[in-house]
Amino acid sequence: MLEFLSLKPKAFGLDISDLSLKIIKLKKKRGNFSLVSLGETPIKSGVIRGGEVKKESDLVKIIKKAISEVKGEKINTKYVIASLPEEKAFLQVIQMPKIPEENLKSAVVYEAENYIPLSIEEVYLDSQIIPSAYNQLAERSEGWEMNEVHRSDHFDVLIAALPRKTVNSYLNSLEKAGLTPLALEIESQAMARALIKNEITTSPVLIIDFGATRTSFIIFSGHSLRFTSSIFVSSQKLTEAISQILKVDLIKAEKLKLNYGLETRGTLEGGEIFEALLPSITELIEQIKKHLSYYQSHTAHEHLPPDSKGVGKILLCGGGSNLKGLPNFLSRELKIPVELGNPWINILPETKKEVPGLLFEKSLSYTTAIGLALRGVRENTQ
Repeated sequence: MLEFLSLKPKAFGLDISDLSLKIIKLKKKRGNFSLVSLGETPIKSGVIRGGEVKKESDLVKIIKKAISEVKGEKINTKYVIASLPEEKAFLQVIQMPKIPEENLKSAVVYEAENYIPLSIEEVYLDSQIIPSAYNQLAERSEGWEMNEVHRSDHFDVLIAALPRKTVNSYLNSLEKAGLTPLALEIESQAMARALIKNEITTSPVLIIDFGATRTSFIIFSGHSLRFTSSIFVSSQKLTEAISQILKVDLIKAEKLKLNYGLETRGTLEGGEIFEALLPSITELIEQIKKHLSYYQSHTAHEHLPPDSKGVGKILLCGGGSNLKGLPNFLSRELKIPVELGNPWINILPETKKEVPGLLFEKSLSYTTAIGLALRGVRENTQ
């Protein structure tokens, strides 16, 4: 079909965070995806704070500016898949009785009130049934059958809620910028789409998004998100620590952080950098352990295969994940394999991790935008 006859709108991915706005647009041709547009524009401090839009008019101007300055193909669509802030979201897996699905939606709304710290009238609520990991095995393994122990007498349902006030501020900003949101998506959902191969795992995976102003912990298991949380250990906090301890400005501190990271303790300056970073990295490790422990104590109803032993791998993304030596340091301390995630794993052939115009290291900070764009191009081609 000729493109101008297609009724399915094309959409690009727009990741809005406290300090930056990122754009990714993908195109599908002959079964393959390609990157056709990308852009990044800083957001002045105070426009968005803690995920709350404080200055709508400023954000509108920034969105328009970012769209007009993208690299590659001009953005010629008003349709967008945009992110919503992780720290404002409430996600919870709940169990519901196996009632007819037409009655389930209203039952979920009633049950969700027990888990969400705001009234139902104050939030937008969405939900989805999570398929069992055992069902996945039964579908894929010839001759494999579930026994009665593995059969579930309930639905596992993922509920997601965000304050209406927060969502409406993003909606208003997008619409005033001339855009039409096809979907608004919590950052963790987009990250998982980008980083989890085929969006399926046989054991839980922890995604750590090490960003400029915060770090998010996201556990994905089977077909779904299971747990998310955010802390204020961040890449920017590491830079500030170097600046304060070594008495240098933030620009110099950022360069020192990138040059040395956690790898070069053998030199005098490298040792100083390591010692400056250590308190924040230690805090990060303690927080990871705390969240892993919490998750492990709440997995009884995940219906995972019997040989599943909890979180088996950690994937890093976000600009802060490029800190030299970070994956190896975390792996040694946590006794869990840690590696940099690949935001292109569901887009490029397995042998490739980079596209022209966007280095792999830089693409880690575009993980959310890539996941949003992937949804946009999939919905256009399905």
